[in-house]
Amino acid sequence: MRRGTLVRAADAAVSLNVFALTGIATVLVTRAFLAQTGYPKLGGGGGSRLHIAHMLWGGLLMMAAILLALAFLGRAARLTSAFVGGIGFGLFIDEIGKQITDEPGYFYQPAAGIIYLSFALLLLLTHLIRRRTADAAALGARQRTANAADLALAGVTGGLTADQRRAAIRLVEGSDREVDAALLRLLAAVPERPSPPPAWWRDWAAGAGRALRWLARTRLVCGIAVFCLLTEALLFAVWMSFDLFAGQLAHEPQPGANLAVALTEVASAALGVAGLIRLRGDRTAALRLFRAALLVDILVGQIFKFTMDQFAAVVELGVDLGLLWVVSAFLAAQRAPAAGVATGVATGAAAGVAADSSSAARAS
Repeated sequence: MRRGTLVRAADAAVSLNVFALTGIATVLVTRAFLAQTGYPKLGGGGGSRLHIAHMLWGGLLMMAAILLALAFLGRAARLTSAFVGGIGFGLFIDEIGKQITDEPGYFYQPAAGIIYLSFALLLLLTHLIRRRTADAAALGARQRTANAADLALAGVTGGLTADQRRAAIRLVEGSDREVDAALLRLLAAVPERPSPPPAWWRDWAAGAGRALRWLARTRLVCGIAVFCLLTEALLFAVWMSFDLFAGQLAHEPQPGANLAVALTEVASAALGVAGLIRLRGDRTAALRLFRAALLVDILVGQIFKFTMDQFAAVVELGVDLGLLWVVSAFLAAQRAPAAGVATGVATGAAAGVAADSSSAARAS
């Protein structure tokens, strides 16, 4: 393909999130269902029973997602294909243990760590794409035109809400290109679609989100989160280090994974202690260190914890993600006043310069 033929979609992070979260939910539901039903096999009674691996159904669903993306236009098709493809990928990746080793197959212990690593990398990619597409100004002129055309195309068949129309217009307004002027005329001509009435659960969810963000930004909750972070990291670091030097890790089923967990817990504990030392002098730097300690555990340590404990590590992962959210919310609250002060200083300086210039003009 020639350079420049691929255009980045402004809403790519949304589709990738749908794909990743649907895949994660599919893996968890599949494992829970199979555990509850005793890992059944399809087929009749008698000697051998036919087993149809759900990796096959995953492949078929991923093929269906590709066909949807190829055969239909618009964002609705992308979201549908992301949802269907996410289910397919979850069913596919769930049986990766059978493809890596013949024994013990589906219950191959490192499989859970490989599955976790796959989704962690996918969510990290989604985060990087969101950062690159969050600001429309970061997109090139041709990319803004293509995304505005994509929105206009959706409006031709189903209409556009007022918010969608404004978002599309913002992408191309102020441009002197003829194609952008044509797009503005098309956006003005497409029919208006009323915004859906807000559902009660959306208002409740929005209110709950605001309350949780306010709660996370309080010193008490942040202090509890930091205490839990340090306690978990130090206990695991001391416990795993003791087992390492006592030679007990060599007798574990996964000695390499145990060693990796020990090293990451020591690194996480060191970052947490460094953050605690800097807490009085520079709170923002301390919070960054606390966040780094959690990220080391989430992005590195959890891979090997899943390898050791299979899907029992989901509970600890949930706790770590909650702690990361609290620390990140408090860090964002610390940055906001600093940004406001900087803006106020700049505004005051500009006003002072303007006043001095005015006084000089009157004097002359």
